[in-house]
Amino acid sequence: MIKKTLLAATLALASVSSAIAQEQVLNLYSARHYSTDEALYANFTKATGIKINRVDADDAGILARLKAEGSASPADVILLVDAARLHKGEVDGLFKPVKSATLENAIPPQYRAKPTADGTSWFGFSTRARVVVYDKAKVKREDVDTYEELADAKNKGKICIRSGSHPYNLSLFGAVTEHVGEQRAEAWLKGIVTNLARDPKGGDTDQIKAVGSGECQIAVSNSYYIARLLRSNSPEDKALMERVGIVFPNQQSWGTHLNIAGGAVARHAKNTTAAVRFLEYLASAEAQNYFANGNNEWPTAKGVKVTNPALQAMTGGGDFKAETIPLAAVGANQVKVQQMLDRVGFK
Repeated sequence: MIKKTLLAATLALASVSSAIAQEQVLNLYSARHYSTDEALYANFTKATGIKINRVDADDAGILARLKAEGSASPADVILLVDAARLHKGEVDGLFKPVKSATLENAIPPQYRAKPTADGTSWFGFSTRARVVVYDKAKVKREDVDTYEELADAKNKGKICIRSGSHPYNLSLFGAVTEHVGEQRAEAWLKGIVTNLARDPKGGDTDQIKAVGSGECQIAVSNSYYIARLLRSNSPEDKALMERVGIVFPNQQSWGTHLNIAGGAVARHAKNTTAAVRFLEYLASAEAQNYFANGNNEWPTAKGVKVTNPALQAMTGGGDFKAETIPLAAVGANQVKVQQMLDRVGFK
């Protein structure tokens, strides 16, 4: 009788423990706002029983919130969409370094933070290229097939670009600085300012449309903005994309600049084990397809391919040469880049 009672108690405890596990919640602060991510989270919950409680904001807002909340923050996982902001979160001590053989084996070194004795602070899960868009009727492709040519006198008065201080440009400029050194990078930035058709304003889509309207002839854009226009059914968007050409710069040298969307475990995470498990899930082939396709990007995990018609249209169905410098180094250059921008008057 006693044995039966103990057995019943054990089974009841196991049942309660199972229920608690099923009710486990992972608090996610995310700068990603894509409908396909819902399937990503649902599949993770289905596989693990861990529910996702998501808070949406932009990169800057998430970092500011983490600072304000301090040790009281409920955040377990952070998803950001820029290498410079991931680096800033690391430098500001907002992430908890982790050690995971799964992540280290899946994500190439250039797409993650530089490891320390405590582990790695963040990992990139998808990439986007920073490409050049040009007016095919007025500009020769060979005049814009490198980033360096954006500062060439032949392109004077032709360029539209968003604010130099926007994270996407800070990362591009940080990459160029890593390739050519500070002195040459500053001269290059000064040359771009000289070549502007108008003061920097708007987002990347606005730059593409400015090329289409004739306001300028050359622009710089993240590849996913172009992919969205290519996938659009709007007659205006179709006409726009027929007028403009797309170049993946520096194919004969260091390759096209890539930026990343990535994730980290929050410094004060209460559910570290589940948080690491979620990041490991994002490196799986299934999740990489949801994660990358959600914003028309390329996966970072080794051996994972995504079939996306818009991305294939941009690259002509083939691969392109991407730069291989560590994005952690790109992020580390952002302060000196901002100082250069101030000196050359790049708004």
